[in-house]
Amino acid sequence: MNQSFAALRLAPVKRSFALGSKLSVRSLASAATGEDKPAGSYSHTLRLPKTAFPLRADAARREKQFRERCTDTLYKWQFENNTGPQFILHDGPPYANGELHVGHFMNKVLKDIVNRYQVMQGRRVLYIPGFDTHGLPIEQKALATLRGRDQDSLNPMEIRRLARNFAMKAVASQTKSFKEYAVMGDWSNRYLTLDPEYEASQLEVFREMVVRGYIYRQNKPVYWSPSSRTALAEAELEYNANHVSTSVYVKFPLTAESAARLGSTTAVEALIWTTTPWTLPANCAIAVHCDMDYVLVRVSHEGKPDYQLLIGKDRLAAVVELLPGGSTADVIRTLKGSDLEGLTYTSVLRNKECKVLLADYVTSDSGTGLVHTAPGHGKEDYELGLAHGIDVYSPVDDCGRFTSQAGAALEGKEVLTEGNAMVIETLTTMDALLFKADFTHSYPYDWRTNKPIIQRATPQWFADVKDLKNAACDSLMHVNVVPESGRRRLDSFVRGRSEWCISRQRVWGVPIPVLYNAKSGEPLLTAESIDHIIGVIRANGGTDAWWTLPVETFVRPQYCANGEVYVKGTDTMDVWFDSGTSWKLLEKRADKGEQGAFADLYLEGSDQHRGWFQSSLLTSNAVRGVAPYKALVTHGFTLDEQGRKMAKSIGNTLAPSQVIDGGKDKKAEPAYGVDLLRLVVGSTDYTQDVSFGPTIFASFGDTIRKIRSTVRFMLGNLSGFTPEMAVPYEQLPEIDRYMLHELYHFKKAATTAFGKYEFFRATQALNHFTNTTLSAFYFDVCKDRLYASSSSSLERRSAQTVLRHILINYTTTLAPVTCHLAEETWEFSKAMRGDFGSEVFSVFQEKWDQTDEVWHNPKLAEDWVALRKVRGLANRTIEAARKNKLIGSSLEAELDIYVSLESRLGHLLKSHEKDLCQVCITSRASVHDLGGAKAPVSDGEFEQTDVVAAFDNDTKATIVCRRSPLCKCPRCWNFHSVAVNTLCGRCDDVMASVPQQ
Repeated sequence: MNQSFAALRLAPVKRSFALGSKLSVRSLASAATGEDKPAGSYSHTLRLPKTAFPLRADAARREKQFRERCTDTLYKWQFENNTGPQFILHDGPPYANGELHVGHFMNKVLKDIVNRYQVMQGRRVLYIPGFDTHGLPIEQKALATLRGRDQDSLNPMEIRRLARNFAMKAVASQTKSFKEYAVMGDWSNRYLTLDPEYEASQLEVFREMVVRGYIYRQNKPVYWSPSSRTALAEAELEYNANHVSTSVYVKFPLTAESAARLGSTTAVEALIWTTTPWTLPANCAIAVHCDMDYVLVRVSHEGKPDYQLLIGKDRLAAVVELLPGGSTADVIRTLKGSDLEGLTYTSVLRNKECKVLLADYVTSDSGTGLVHTAPGHGKEDYELGLAHGIDVYSPVDDCGRFTSQAGAALEGKEVLTEGNAMVIETLTTMDALLFKADFTHSYPYDWRTNKPIIQRATPQWFADVKDLKNAACDSLMHVNVVPESGRRRLDSFVRGRSEWCISRQRVWGVPIPVLYNAKSGEPLLTAESIDHIIGVIRANGGTDAWWTLPVETFVRPQYCANGEVYVKGTDTMDVWFDSGTSWKLLEKRADKGEQGAFADLYLEGSDQHRGWFQSSLLTSNAVRGVAPYKALVTHGFTLDEQGRKMAKSIGNTLAPSQVIDGGKDKKAEPAYGVDLLRLVVGSTDYTQDVSFGPTIFASFGDTIRKIRSTVRFMLGNLSGFTPEMAVPYEQLPEIDRYMLHELYHFKKAATTAFGKYEFFRATQALNHFTNTTLSAFYFDVCKDRLYASSSSSLERRSAQTVLRHILINYTTTLAPVTCHLAEETWEFSKAMRGDFGSEVFSVFQEKWDQTDEVWHNPKLAEDWVALRKVRGLANRTIEAARKNKLIGSSLEAELDIYVSLESRLGHLLKSHEKDLCQVCITSRASVHDLGGAKAPVSDGEFEQTDVVAAFDNDTKATIVCRRSPLCKCPRCWNFHSVAVNTLCGRCDDVMASVPQQ
């Protein structure tokens, strides 16, 4: 039924209720009475919006009223009552080492948005919040609380108790904050990496990797942090692009025999270049490339003896520029790198004869083409030395100081500072230094202490990933990665490593369950031994037992039978191994029968491509042969409004409580509440870095107010409406059916966006629907029916029916992001929704999508898109007429619309002629053929011509606007009355049914 609402021409109030008008309901009622009648004459007959839903959020106070029911109560209910498949978002544990910042908020809220959407899809969400409670940051912060006490005097258990207490306090504080952010989860069963059962489970993963041959121990160079006194993994490094090193060109004298091999009867010196002079006391070889050209040159300088240098041919010109002015360098002969293999030289600071070796990694891009090689201080150096049977030599201790092996002059000096300077000074004294200069380059730093690290050979435990990484990367191909660039990033990080140093020289962590033979030092690491150790740890309440019980407790009886004596290892596991095995706990808590990827989703920051994403991928593939996640979502970092990364060193970090609760001066720092900050997160493309700041918060404050005023308009106009009053779809006027089409597509767009984890697209769709479809069009057009029609009329109930559908779907779309606002809206809309029963307490128990497929009507939508474009031209014409003082409000206007009636647009306008005054909010609108006779424009008229792009065509249209000759109805304000202060025909009919007062 193509029902028209042309019979109603009731004036909307001048200001839109949904736009947060300054006019109250009372003032609107007063204004609606008309200027020529005593105030209140008709106000009681108008159905103006009526609701207690407040326009002001007062969020910091009001949100708390709804928090419990939409978090803890909801989580328990959905897990027990939802019947859909289980959805597991596995929580990457935040470090329990301090207060939360806005980056933590963003991370947890993104997860919460996902979970809430899945709940409304009918799925049983399993979300177990976790906390990373071991590791150096916690240990360091715990030790920092010991003011005036020597930390080195503490025994391991004293340190562990301090660290545990610190971690548990942080867990309690962070848990409280996360719950205040309305993060829904199984908080009573959260997981901590210090829990005894978690530790035992982690050791079981380690055991499986031992059995499969992935774990080994070796004395080789690792990243070592002197400031933290422990080995580090690649994921624990940050690179300082502005680090300044002292680069040196150093002369190593060849032995007489080697000089003779080059055809020289005088001394020859091999010239090397390095940016780490402190590694020269560990020099064991010089590397050259077999296919590169090298030259023997004679350097001459007036007043000084000549000397001969061996350097790469392509580096000669660069080296000559470093020589003192007036120096010359003459090439004596050219040789291939292969000719240099086996030459011997004296390592100047060791006074030891070493060899020249061939290596493929040598290039002529920088330096001299001859590479100083110290197997104890570099990966490539180590591998070259290993291939040639050279012992690993590293005269540096845990604190980054030279040991006695480096010589008395260097012993005890820090290699990165005074030790480095002393090496250069010694080289100068020995006349071995050709040149030195500052060199700015990218250099690795300890991410926790922000201090430079070194590479240093120490016996460490490693996970061998060179045979594992290909399978791990292959398993990643079956994972949905958002954004897709994250797949390439993670893949490159995994393929770029061959090993993973998993041992740390700290006591706050899970011990590597290895025993060492007291005589030989050989490690005892078998499946049977590890099983026995895990049993002891389980029986004694956790890994503290490793430090409190005697070693004999951990030795399996079969290993004691031969009288061997063992000692416990002192290394603990890398915290990335701790958290990287957290997928193991899901085997016990997830629904039975789930195989392969246990978690539907991992969601963390982009730094976790080098961290948790990677460690989880490697351990899961090592033990199960699959990735631990079906989907992987990555978010960016947090920035301030100037685009700077938030950092304590800059002083631009932001605590969520500052935004939620406000500052002391509430005018300068308002209390915005949780939902506003959640809306910022949900409205931003989080795959990029996200900015936070006062200007942004103020803007989103306006957005929240717009949403609240939109909700308030709908609630106010649904006052007294019940589901029994709804009008069937077939009986709805065409404009109402068009609005249901728009609602249908808005909801489908939001559903698609949430399904793709593109929450910002859902909020964009909601904002567009709010501003363009509702406030700027439908609310404006339907106010006549809502305010001035009788409560039982079909036209008013039709509009209310549509508003009810909109409000329901609008609220459910808001719910995952602004959960408190959605709950508040749901609470106020109970009456018009119907009686659900006492067991229904939350909007999240609603079905997500409550649209109907029958609402999808592309042909109808195409027509109304065209009508809205004509409305746009009409609005521009009316506004121009108003500026020219021809009319006041749009209701004073009547329009003549000229268009070719042969066109499709002309046919459409003629068929909807009775509706056009309502669409354009005028008192009359008529359609005429543009090709017919048209009177000239008079002084009281305004004419505007434009092209309307509709139906794949551009159709010319002319609109003439003039003031209506009729009088204004004092009740509805339409210019339909034949005399001043008399009601129009429609209002007269309505008044006949209104009880007289």
